[in-house]
Amino acid sequence: MTSILVISPHPDDETLGCGGTLLKHVNCADTVHWLIVTEMQVSQGFSSQNLSARAKEIESVQKVYGFSSVTQLGFPTAGLDQIALSDLVGTISEVITKILPAVLYLPFGGDAHSDHRIVFDSVISSAKWFRQSSIRKILAYETLSETDIVSRLTDEPFKPNVFVEMADFLQGKIDIMELYRSEVGQFPFPRSEQAIRSLAAYRGTQSGCNAAEAFMLVKEIIR
Repeated sequence: MTSILVISPHPDDETLGCGGTLLKHVNCADTVHWLIVTEMQVSQGFSSQNLSARAKEIESVQKVYGFSSVTQLGFPTAGLDQIALSDLVGTISEVITKILPAVLYLPFGGDAHSDHRIVFDSVISSAKWFRQSSIRKILAYETLSETDIVSRLTDEPFKPNVFVEMADFLQGKIDIMELYRSEVGQFPFPRSEQAIRSLAAYRGTQSGCNAAEAFMLVKEIIR
């Protein structure tokens, strides 16, 4: 049994990026924990109804996955660029120290959304081996609508070198994504069922699988 920590800048990133892989971990009796970095706030113009609906979505998603724990840091969504990096690093480090994960899943550092890039940098700073000795592997996932949009022409693109076969869990991933009612749309909207299936099929053709999720291996320690 392996301890897993998936880190989401926003709720739904975990499902878009590695939902099938997470379901596969749970099916293998691994312990999977979910860290959500940001949340919607009334001060940003979100209504109390928005906040209530999102809280219910998070609760439903946790139950369907069977996550062992959910931690919400409560930083403002789309506002991490206003937060001191040291505060983010310190808070994320506390969660890692408590959970002691062997595997981390985090967003790709070249994503278009600044929250994703900042979370990547914060986690990498938090996960240095001499601070977090439990970590054996760090994988960056791709997020439809973020990873596939290069914000600057000089950015390095997402270059996957790890593929996880997840055909048996693809429908489960789609079912969970549909719990985020405000985040999904009709194709060609990137967060749609057809787009999710298409990406899974494409990654499958790259790896000899019927359906796959792709990752970039950031670091692995073999002992």
